[in-house]
Amino acid sequence: MKEYTTEFVRNVALASHSSSGKTMLTEAFLYYTGATTRIGKIEDGTTIADFEEEEIRRGISLSTAVIPVEYKNYKINFLDTPGYMDFIGEMISALRVADSALIVVDAVAGVEVGTEIAWNYCSSFNLPRFVVINKMNRDNANFGKVMAEVQEISEARLLPITFPIGSSQDFVGVVDLLTMKAYKGSGKETMDIPAAMQDEVETARMELIEAAAEGADELLEKYLEGEELSAEEIMRGLKSVVVKGDYIPVYATAGSAEIGIGPLLESVIRLMPAPSERGAVVAKGKDGDETLSVNDAGPLAAYVWKTTADPFVGKITYFRVYSGSIHSDSRVWNQTKSVEERFGNISVIRGKEQINIKTIHAGDIGVVPKLSETATGDTLCDKGHPLSLPVPEYPSALYRVAVSPKTQSDSAKISPTLTRLCEEDMTLSWYQEQATNQTILQGMGDQHIDVAIRKAETKFQTGLTFEEPKVPYQETITKVAQAQYRHKKQTGGAGQFGEVHMRVEPLQDADFEFKNEVFGGAVSSSYMPAIEKGIRSVMKTGVVAGYPVVNVKVAITDGKEHPVDSKPVAFETAGREAFKLAVKDAGPVLREPIMNVRITVPEAHMGDVLGDLNTRRARVQGMETERGRSIVTATVPLAEMLNYTTELRSLTGGRGVFTMEFSHYEVVPAHIAQSVIEHRQKELAAAREE
Repeated sequence: MKEYTTEFVRNVALASHSSSGKTMLTEAFLYYTGATTRIGKIEDGTTIADFEEEEIRRGISLSTAVIPVEYKNYKINFLDTPGYMDFIGEMISALRVADSALIVVDAVAGVEVGTEIAWNYCSSFNLPRFVVINKMNRDNANFGKVMAEVQEISEARLLPITFPIGSSQDFVGVVDLLTMKAYKGSGKETMDIPAAMQDEVETARMELIEAAAEGADELLEKYLEGEELSAEEIMRGLKSVVVKGDYIPVYATAGSAEIGIGPLLESVIRLMPAPSERGAVVAKGKDGDETLSVNDAGPLAAYVWKTTADPFVGKITYFRVYSGSIHSDSRVWNQTKSVEERFGNISVIRGKEQINIKTIHAGDIGVVPKLSETATGDTLCDKGHPLSLPVPEYPSALYRVAVSPKTQSDSAKISPTLTRLCEEDMTLSWYQEQATNQTILQGMGDQHIDVAIRKAETKFQTGLTFEEPKVPYQETITKVAQAQYRHKKQTGGAGQFGEVHMRVEPLQDADFEFKNEVFGGAVSSSYMPAIEKGIRSVMKTGVVAGYPVVNVKVAITDGKEHPVDSKPVAFETAGREAFKLAVKDAGPVLREPIMNVRITVPEAHMGDVLGDLNTRRARVQGMETERGRSIVTATVPLAEMLNYTTELRSLTGGRGVFTMEFSHYEVVPAHIAQSVIEHRQKELAAAREE
């Protein structure tokens, strides 16, 4: 593959609901341009984009594949993103580095929840886009109906560029309004425009010219004066309104049958913006924000948008150059990690095939193997000119599992493996939950977690088992209480003696406060750290149900010591036991994490969702309607949300989505607290027996 400079590069993300045919479109692009000799099939596992073992096994895309297509001396980097909502992080990363998008919509199913999510993310990234109504060869395919559905979610006006000739089994080609020609099949052969379509085509062509005239003042003037716009002027005007996002072109295709492919590729190179036409990029420099224009002459700024582990090659880092250029066998500075990385061979990647290349120019996408420190979201630049590119916001985790090693040898590898998995995927994260002593892996859904755990086994040789996580409850007190404890131990030699009197009281804004209020030296201040250590050890393991104790102020008010037998260890024990007694008298309660939840569902499912929320101890905060969808905001205890991802999908036929983030802790109702305490005590007793 030859090197392409900025103006001959297009970065186009394919985004949409699952199973709308994005991967098969990339197969058709490759076949049409002669890059492959046959079209792969998803069911056979022979597509270029879905090359991972897991993708072949499941028959869906799980990660973004880069599919560069060379067409008429242009290189179009198609980023084939997963449509399944568990892997939304992959789509966000791809949209971050794309300059435009194809929103692919199934000609039968129409607008689905994934279509809307992809649409909204394209809007937040301000990406020009095409709508591709795909699978026009399916029974009951309906171009007009689907276009009307898309218009409902779009603020910009839709503008058909290709019309289908026939539909279902009779879909044989498209009429291209840009050339006013009809193309049979993939688009290499022309045919006559059917007589029945003439009027519709003429009307649509007039709309297209009107839209193009809006692209520049001189074109509008010319159009209003009744002069005819040339083909070049129409194209220039159209590109202007498409790049600005005022109009959204619509295309009819059937990827698997290779129909409508040529006109679509032609439009991508003619109407989609080159990286340099997307406007300047803002990066954080040494002295504040710096504006970079996308060209080879600028300072180096490259964004790492994806990293993967390959069992044979090692780590592969995907980057997009925003300014400057990157060469093989060079050194670059990782500004995020403050380390220098050495680049060996750089490549462009097509699926899993790496094609070596000397230079990646501004605006292009490349890969490099075996970088030691670099992770997704990092910025690569020149050491003498440090720059940081912005990282997009990813949704917070919706699904959690507690993971544990399968074998003793896996336990040493669990931390590095989880860290590597989370470096690759910005929507995966893990942490150690102190309250339950569990390792928690969190992601977007059960499929997401399942794929991550399989990846840990196949790519990192770390066996993991998982279970539903325990809820990280807390214990706290509700009133002031006092207690005292004397620790006295007499053996043959020196004994142990320590007596501690303490007061505990609820504390608002901190987890713990320790105060020495002993007057007259009844207990030496040198023993205070030992007493505090004893108290802190109980706070970790809990008093009522084995959960951490928080928001407590402890004051040591009195005590006794022995001139010979008193030792720090004696006061540590006395402090520990006195604290347990004091907490038991201070109205101890359990607290649980409460989550802020925002649920978006079709209006028809609103009743079911609200009914279900009532069974989950939810407090509904508000309801609103937006474009035929209802949005519910509520606060719900985490204990009730552990399997909500799966439940909501089954309640709404996969059309409901939600976001969830931690809000605050609240006291658990007494009847629920009792069963939680009993269950926890049984668990702790079983653990002691082991």
